[in-house]
Amino acid sequence: MKYFTKEVRIALVAIVAIVVLFFGMQFLKGVSMFSSDHTYYVQFDDVSGLTSNSPVFANGYKVGVVQGINYDYQRPDHIVAEMAITKEMLLPAGTEAEITSDLLGNVRLELRLGDLGGQRLAPGDTIGGGQQAGLMSKAADMLPQVQQLLPKLDSILTSVNQLLADPAIAQSVHNVEQITAGLTTTTAELHQLTASLNRQVPAMMQKADGVMTNAEVLTKNLSDLDIATTMASVNSTLANVQQMTAKLNSNEGTLGLLMRDQQLYLNLTSTMAHTDSLMMDLKSHPKRYVHFSIFGKKDK
Repeated sequence: MKYFTKEVRIALVAIVAIVVLFFGMQFLKGVSMFSSDHTYYVQFDDVSGLTSNSPVFANGYKVGVVQGINYDYQRPDHIVAEMAITKEMLLPAGTEAEITSDLLGNVRLELRLGDLGGQRLAPGDTIGGGQQAGLMSKAADMLPQVQQLLPKLDSILTSVNQLLADPAIAQSVHNVEQITAGLTTTTAELHQLTASLNRQVPAMMQKADGVMTNAEVLTKNLSDLDIATTMASVNSTLANVQQMTAKLNSNEGTLGLLMRDQQLYLNLTSTMAHTDSLMMDLKSHPKRYVHFSIFGKKDK
């Protein structure tokens, strides 16, 4: 027990803490200390943003980590990054790597896998790498086209300014304001009309109900009528009228003879003429027909 003094125990605790801290940092960096990962190399001419411990992804899934970057000072365009890929991930021939970054600036290495049905790369092989075109790069590529569009945009803006300076635009806006005011007034009147109709509709519905009730009563009264008897009476009346008309058209009866006997008509006309002449003579010479004298003398 004399060897485990206080100083020795403190030193052992410090060593254990350092070892735990080391392995913890490696674990947080994504480096597996107890598994046999496969090592592959990627050759770049520019590794902007890529650092040791950057994650490696394949189809959006993390499959490894960048263990280090070797810069060749004799060949500045020959930069090699060392990747530790999980042993379950067998890279097919033709695989390449791209340095990508998201909107937050997090940089990672994305594997573009080759033909999965082809040959496999052996651990320690070197693959090609490059930079993924970012938003700034695409914007830079578009600058020439934007410069060509600037004169056209300036011409368009000039035309728009001339159009806006036209008094007709202001007049049109004024007309639109008047139309809007008219629509507002019309809307208010429609609201008033709707409110008035809402107040009158109950009374109108009551009247309509009354009309329907009267119609039902009238229909019932019509249905209660003895249509057969009424039609029989009408038919009998029409038959009598037809008989009377037939008798008038025939030579039977006084009315028929009066209507159809021409000689009788002429005799009646002659009799009426004589009667009229007699009446006129009576008015002219009444003493011829009325004899009244005190002394008994005739008037000839």
